[in-house]
Parts: sequence; structure tokens; C-alpha cells
Amino acid sequence: MIPPIARRFVAGESPAEALDHVRKANRRNVKVIVNLLGEHYDDRGPVRDDAAAYRSLVADIAASDLEACISVKPSQLGLDLGEDVFREELETIVGTAADRGIFVWIDMEDHTTTDATLDAYEEFARKYGGERSASDRDSDGTGGVGVCVQANLKRTRNDIERLADVPGKVRFVKGAYDEPAAIAYTDSSRVNTEYEALLEFAFEHFDGGIAVGSHDPAMIERAIDLHEEYGTDFEFQMLMGVREDAQYELAREYDMWQYAPYGNRWKSYFYRRVMERKENLWFALRAITGR
Repeated sequence: MIPPIARRFVAGESPAEALDHVRKANRRNVKVIVNLLGEHYDDRGPVRDDAAAYRSLVADIAASDLEACISVKPSQLGLDLGEDVFREELETIVGTAADRGIFVWIDMEDHTTTDATLDAYEEFARKYGGERSASDRDSDGTGGVGVCVQANLKRTRNDIERLADVPGKVRFVKGAYDEPAAIAYTDSSRVNTEYEALLEFAFEHFDGGIAVGSHDPAMIERAIDLHEEYGTDFEFQMLMGVREDAQYELAREYDMWQYAPYGNRWKSYFYRRVMERKENLWFALRAITGR
């Protein structure tokens, strides 16, 4: 059982609990990206189990009237065992989701996974996404594939030029992994500069399909300004439990998606959320004390 202090950031241990969270968020006009917690498997058994769980989750979402999609991690689907394993398992999920009209996000992990992740995204986005118009690139009801890119990696400006004409969606985040200085920007102000530059390129050159994955008020405002300037379709994405009041406010006017993990591997995830920002622990404590 997940204690109240962690429930702020985790949607439960079972698919039923996760979908109940989706239902509650939808009432506030917030859509949900559901992720089954799990990563870095060194055995094929849990890889198969999690892939099967995702296919079942896709079926559950498709059978409901909920506004939700899913997000998977490459190392959860066997990337540590080989790129062939990862692609095989990912295609079973993406193919099932495409048949049912459910969108699939591919999360980005540390820099060692970037090439394999982007290659798989491009292949499956072209295979299962098709040449869709910007108005069709919604994460609800149309199927399709999306991927995450990280502003702290020096390579990302080149990567998004490659991704500009791929018929999928791209989530822009600042990057949470402690990467080597040789390949990543380590100064927060430089990461902010890169993030803003990536958004500017995307809003100018992408035909929709932009997901602004940030809790930073400055970047949120910048995205709104760029949308007004270029008219490019986009959405906001934030983590469950972080700035939820802002999520509800943004949802009144823009597409707002909340990334909500679930599963019995919640302890390590909760620890990371707390360590990222001490304020997160304060938010969780306030939630259970009512103060």
C-alpha cells in the first residue's frame, strides 16, 4: 500500500487505481499520460510482463471514455538486453495501441539510450502515425507515437532538425539525468537558454506535435507567446503532484497533460521526486497534514 505522502506523486499500484486517477483528473479538464513504473531490466521475464501490462492498459483505456494515453521507458522494454529486444517489445505495444487509437509516448533516459530511442521513434512514428495533419496529432483517440528530447544534451538541436518532419510528437524537457560535461550543459542558465531555443525552433518549423514538458513559469509563458506568434499546435505536460494548481489553471485554455506513474515500484520514483526538489516533500507533507 502506498502511504499518503507518496500518493501525491503516484497514481496507485494497480491499473484500476491509475484509471481512477485519470477519471478524477479528466473532471478538471486535465488529460493523463499513464506510465507503469519499471526500468533497467536485465532479464526478459519482467520485460515481457510489463509489455503485456501495457497492452492490457491500452485495451482498458480504449474501452473507457477517458482522455488518456501511455508512456513507456526503453530500458523497461529490454534495451539493456539489446536494441532488437527493445524494438520487438515496443512494436507489440505500439501496434496494439494503433489498432485501438491510443497514443504511445517513448520516454528518454540517459544519453546512452538516445540513438536507439530516436531511431525506434522515427521508424514507428512513420509506420503507425502516417502523414497526419497537425490537427490530427492529438494524444487522445487517434493513436500515434511521441518521443522526449532533453535540452541539457548538446546534441539535441541537431536531433530536432531531424525530427521536424516525422509524423509524431516531441516532448521538450530540460533533462533530469546527471550527464557528463563533455556532452551536456551543466549550468542551469545555459540549459534554460537551450530549452527556449528548442521551443523557438519547434514552434517555427514543426507542423504541430509540440509538447512543452516544463513546470517553469518562464518557459510556460514563452510557449504561449510562441503559440500566439506562429499558431502552432501544442500542449503542456507536467508531473502528477507538481504545481497541480497551475495545471488546472492552464487546462482552462490549453491542452494540459499530466504524467502519472503507477505500480509497485513506486519507492524509487518517489525518492527521485523528493530529491529533485525539496519543495516536493513539503507539498506532500502539506497534503497529508492539511496545512
